[in-house]
Amino acid sequence: MKTDKKEEKSQSAEDVCPKCGSVLGEIIETKSGKKLQRCSTSSWNAETRSNEGCDYVKWLKVEPTTLEEKCPKCGSPLLLTTTRFGKKMKKCSTATWDPKTKTAGGCDYIEWLKGTTEALDEDCPKCGAKLVLFTTVAGKKLKKCSTNQWDPVNKVATGCDFVEWQ
Repeated sequence: MKTDKKEEKSQSAEDVCPKCGSVLGEIIETKSGKKLQRCSTSSWNAETRSNEGCDYVKWLKVEPTTLEEKCPKCGSPLLLTTTRFGKKMKKCSTATWDPKTKTAGGCDYIEWLKGTTEALDEDCPKCGAKLVLFTTVAGKKLKKCSTNQWDPVNKVATGCDFVEWQ
């Protein structure tokens, strides 16, 4: 019974805003897949892109989800993981990280997820080439010129620079 009361106290302390003492609001998931919990006295203003009221935001860790796919190296299930910067990747469920020795263990299979590109029947207003619709892993969409490429050696964009976010 004593442990239950301690757990209730720790949970209630985590559900209270440390800045103003109000109760924290509901858990919200962003477009990029991150989860957060705001103070109940604040609200998000989409026009000004800022919090109104208490500005406390508690970011929650996103747990990896197990996929039905198997690792091509060892046959274990794959996990869909989101990095702290919002990038998504598939990795082997046997992969481990030891923070003390800063070494990786287990299977080292990783596949970074990238967006999808589909051809459109529209012409670029700048150069006349065909446009493509690019959808990011987070679900954001943009129309861009099909001649637009990235040169990894020189680290510059090449081709037409037309981009239109949807």
